[in-house]
Amino acid sequence: MDFILEPWPWYVAGPLITLSMFFLFYFGKKFGVSSNLETMCAIGGAGRFNEFFDFDWKKNGWNLMFIAGTIIGGFIAFQWLTPDESVAINLKTMQDLSEVGFSNAGAQYLPDEIFSIDTVMSLKGFLILLGGGILVGFGSRYAGGCTSGHAITGLSNLELPSLISVIGFFIGGLIMTWILIPIIF
Repeated sequence: MDFILEPWPWYVAGPLITLSMFFLFYFGKKFGVSSNLETMCAIGGAGRFNEFFDFDWKKNGWNLMFIAGTIIGGFIAFQWLTPDESVAINLKTMQDLSEVGFSNAGAQYLPDEIFSIDTVMSLKGFLILLGGGILVGFGSRYAGGCTSGHAITGLSNLELPSLISVIGFFIGGLIMTWILIPIIF
């Protein structure tokens, strides 16, 4: 029997996120994916080289379980709960992406022009991913957290630095979309 899965509606997903945030707040925890990267660096011994990573990583064990669940849940959703890889995006967006070199915009989550093995093995593709990774790493460290931490936890706690960071994330996304992608591709 075939069935088509639809994304959860906002009135289900939103309250579940709210409930999760309530429990994190109640137990004095902060949510964020970049903190998992800090914890993994601490586990790997980076504290010997940089005092920023010299902390008791076991206190963040709950967050490592969260990220493991995210990875496992994403795999399950993609492998068994996704009817196809296409992404419903606006026709105008598809045309704009096509004009800058994305041949199959919307056909899959990860476009081959950035994420295929052939692209990653090319100098241009490698430099794009390396540069993007460095910018994301530097940005999340400089902003004191990542997009998920600031946008979900920080804004839920009415933190001004998180509002400023989220505005910066959106400005960065607009600059990337309208200025840098057309130049790069």
